[in-house]
Amino acid sequence: MADQYAQSGEAVRPSDVAAMPAIPAIRWDEPPEGPVLVLLDQTRLPAEETELVCTDPPALVQAIRTLAVRGAPLLGIAGAYGVALAAARGFDVDEAADALAGARPTAVNLAYGARRAQAAYRKAVAGGADEQQAAAAVLATARALHKEDAEASARMAVHGLALLDELMPGGRPRVLTHCNTGALVSGGEGTAFAVALAAHREGRLRRLWVDETRPLLQGARLTAYEAARAGMPYTLLTDNAAGSLFAAGEVDAVLIGADRIAADGSVANKVGSYPLAVLARYHHVPFIVVAPVTTVDPDTPDGAAIEVEQRASHEVTEVTVPFVPVTGAEVGGGISVAPLGTQAYNPAFDVTPPELVTAVVTEEGVVSPVTTEGLAELCARSRQVTIS
Repeated sequence: MADQYAQSGEAVRPSDVAAMPAIPAIRWDEPPEGPVLVLLDQTRLPAEETELVCTDPPALVQAIRTLAVRGAPLLGIAGAYGVALAAARGFDVDEAADALAGARPTAVNLAYGARRAQAAYRKAVAGGADEQQAAAAVLATARALHKEDAEASARMAVHGLALLDELMPGGRPRVLTHCNTGALVSGGEGTAFAVALAAHREGRLRRLWVDETRPLLQGARLTAYEAARAGMPYTLLTDNAAGSLFAAGEVDAVLIGADRIAADGSVANKVGSYPLAVLARYHHVPFIVVAPVTTVDPDTPDGAAIEVEQRASHEVTEVTVPFVPVTGAEVGGGISVAPLGTQAYNPAFDVTPPELVTAVVTEEGVVSPVTTEGLAELCARSRQVTIS
């Protein structure tokens, strides 16, 4: 229980963003009162950089469901650390792993991280380890996953930048992105955002177009925040302005992340991704998915088999104001923008079929065209690298 907030400095002003030190999106800490998992609360960005301290697995499950921590790779890391927290604090490890794995059903990385840590605990116990030794083994597994993700992020950036060079030789691309795929979702610098960041560092990014990403504005609040910190040339647009941007010939490539990639190459990502894929195909613009191999789920045969998380209506019918007191609204509540009692259709994700995906970029390489056989070969190669 007992989530605690530890605020880092004053509210962030846009002019200060690029100069302020980054706070890790997730970290393990061991104060005298016992181990905790500390999260950068992403629901409070960009106005505040505030850390949320989770002292037990239920607190982490709540943080995951409320999107204080989010993004496929980071959820995998959080799931592993959550199991480590359960082991260290004497909770039922299997129960904690089950709760964490099911906290958000679409993101396959979350279950992967929780189950990998659970397997480490069981192996340690079966080998005769006591509770302290087993907890140490789980923590070592979580830290290893954290490190692996950082390394995967760097390799994805290299492969993604090489692909952009191949598709647009000598060009300075204008890249459109959706949702948030930077350091806030990763142990490293992200997935799709890391590719754009690599292009920027080499002076080859002409413009980063940032979709707002409604209804929770992860693009406006988080991607713009990261782009500003990095000094990238970026412009924010409403999701429904993307079509006019394509029509004007202002988009050279679309880069998105993924929460689950089915065996046939169908991609589940933040809702609004599928319309971008349709626009990209019509306008002959590459639509590129950047994700670690752990996001590919061979056990999900196709897009129809992906469970799409449905979220509460109030995320659509209200505008949330977590920072600024507004007349008639409580801090942390919302302002209604629809009549009382309005029901909203609010899927967290949509699914893009593989024929609309130009390429899937992973740390192990690029799959293009995106086929069942190509993804299977990539996953097999990844397993061989892991074993060796």
